[in-house]
Amino acid sequence: MTGSTRTPSRTRHKSPESSVHRKVHAEFGGRLPRKRPVAGTSPGSPPYDAIPGVLHQLCTQHILRDLEDAAESYPDAIWPGQAAEALRGLIHAANTARAKGLAAVPDGDMAADLVLFRNAVRVGLSEVRLVPGAKAKQKPGRSLLECLRDREEDVLRFLGDTRIPPTSNQAERDLRPAKTQQKISGRLRSETAARNRYAIRGYLDTARKHGTDVITAIRDALAGNPWMPPIPA
Repeated sequence: MTGSTRTPSRTRHKSPESSVHRKVHAEFGGRLPRKRPVAGTSPGSPPYDAIPGVLHQLCTQHILRDLEDAAESYPDAIWPGQAAEALRGLIHAANTARAKGLAAVPDGDMAADLVLFRNAVRVGLSEVRLVPGAKAKQKPGRSLLECLRDREEDVLRFLGDTRIPPTSNQAERDLRPAKTQQKISGRLRSETAARNRYAIRGYLDTARKHGTDVITAIRDALAGNPWMPPIPA
């Protein structure tokens, strides 16, 4: 009887999410606040947090989903709904300011919702008490509340700079074609082909986001005069 040769299994790499994100992930069924890239960073990874001079914006859509789950876990609590409603108000204020061409949300347009948001987090922390012990399992919502308290600047960064989207929706849409191609054909056949494919896609996506017609961008690139993004002031 001949022995069968076993094909080595693929190595599975764990997602390098922070401990706070892993706790929220476990509490609320896998939906957690994910970082949307700012200044070219990658979402949800502590090594990127450690890079000096790099800022992050946590995805508010994921936070809103976590707050909905918290409302289900604590049906009699007011803080999940209040925090979610205030966060939606702040997002609306940012969208309005962006539409007006403002660089940041005026203080008067966000003051009331900002107070409601902070008060909701404080009340939530007072109601969902910390369970003592380094390895103690925390109650649902505790890690989310700590994240909203300790990383408020990363949660609400979009208020101070309207160029920063409050969600990672656009980043996820940009990745969808690559994931679709991966599902259909499995992979690209060479590293060179992969680099060329995503260099072209990155060029076209960036040009489109700056208001340049895609066909025009392709024509200019083929003519030796590729479109270039404006230099920041």
